[in-house]
Formats: sequence, C-alpha cells, structure tokens
Amino acid sequence: MSTKPWTGGEGPLQPGPAGLLDLLRRRGSKRRALDPPGAVLFDLDGLLVDSEPLWTIAEERVAATLDGTFTPELKAQMIGKRLDLAVGVLLAGMGTQKAHHADPIEVSRQLMDEMTTLLRAGPPLQPGALELLDALRAADVPLALVSSSFRQLVDAALLHVGRERFRVTVAGDEVTHGKPHPEPYATAAQRLGVVTARCVVIEDAPAGVASAIAAGCACVFVPTFPHDEPLPERVERRASLHDVDLGLLGRLTVHPGSSQSRRSH
Repeated sequence: MSTKPWTGGEGPLQPGPAGLLDLLRRRGSKRRALDPPGAVLFDLDGLLVDSEPLWTIAEERVAATLDGTFTPELKAQMIGKRLDLAVGVLLAGMGTQKAHHADPIEVSRQLMDEMTTLLRAGPPLQPGALELLDALRAADVPLALVSSSFRQLVDAALLHVGRERFRVTVAGDEVTHGKPHPEPYATAAQRLGVVTARCVVIEDAPAGVASAIAAGCACVFVPTFPHDEPLPERVERRASLHDVDLGLLGRLTVHPGSSQSRRSH
C-alpha cells in the first residue's frame, strides 16, 4: 500500500496512512501539553509573601531575649519548617543558658506575636504572585495554600494575599507532621479531591520540596536562598514566579488515564 499523499486531481493534499498516523500523534501530544494540572498547591512564606525578612526581624528580637545571636546558618536550618520545629532549631543553636532553660511553647508564642504584628501591617508580596494566582484561577485550576506557619499567621497574611483565591488552606498547626513530612500536601490534595500525582506544588524551601515529592506531587522550586544541590525527578527550578505558567505546570502533571495517575492516592 502506498503511503504517498493523494490529491485526487483537485483540492488540498490528503495525508496517506503513515502521514495520518503522524498527524494524529502530533495532535494528541499537543492536547496533552495543554492539559492543566489537577490542582496547584502553594507554599506561603517566602514564596507568595516576602515574609522571610519579617521572620528575620522577629527571630532576631527573640534571640536577643535569649542572650543569643541569630545567624544566617540558623536561618537556613529553620526556613520552611513548622514553628515548633523551627523553635527547636533556634534554641539548640543559641548555645546560651537562657536558651537552654527556655520554654519552647513560650518562645513559640513570642515569635507568633512578633510575626502577627508584622504581617498585619502588610507584608510585601513576591513579584508575580498575584498575577500567577489569578491566571490559574481564571483557568479554573483548583488552588490550595499549604503553609508551615500556624493558623494565626496564615490568616494575618491572607488579609493581603486574599483568602478567596484558595479553595483550601492548610496551616502548620492543623497537621500532625509538618514539612518535610508528606502530610501537609497530601492533606490539601485530599481536601480538594485530587490525587497527588495530578497536583503541582510551588515551593521556595528544600523542606517543602521534600514534602511535596514524598506526597507524590510534582514541584516547581523557586528558592528564597541559593540552593545548588541536584533536584529530584518531577522538580523544576525557576528564578521567580514570573517564570511559572500554566504550560510548565501542565507538563509536570500526571494526566488522567496514565498508569501513574491510576496508581496514585
């Protein structure tokens, strides 16, 4: 059987069997590339809100009450962790008598109060944050906010980010295990009713990336601090939220009908 195009004398060229198969294959690939993700799950601190300078102010103030010095090394160890875990790192790193005898619950409360005041005053938003949120919302992609911060701080930040942009929000004190454990992102996906393989997480901290991958999500990593270590499979690094779009998120997603999607929970 010939696979050459046939003209029939007039009209446009018609593809032969091989050409038709190639056309269908290319059309199918284009459709898959345009499929949106099942959901996009956002971190908060450092990613949507440039809150790390505010956290640094709060952490320096609390460290001073413990007769200690807050260092960049401590900052790097604490970023992305839930408050109770971060406070443990802070107290261990102070190396002072006051830190040794401090009540972690009271130190957590001090940090919470300092940060709540700073967030309510209006934290700076990261470039491209609202534009990306609104573009995904306009495309009818379900959005969730998954933060290591406790609910008190999440609600203070949402006054400026906009609670209405998210179908689900999960705070650090609403899960048993914080990032890098998979529970926070797995919980958000479950509440949205979307399997984790069809979710893409956008994160700025290695602990959050680890949480996303452990939950079975893909991830876009927009680091707050320099991070040159190799990234796991299904993780893409971008310099800013301006570099994240629906096409990238769709390419990372496992789409309905694939074997991985059917295996994921």
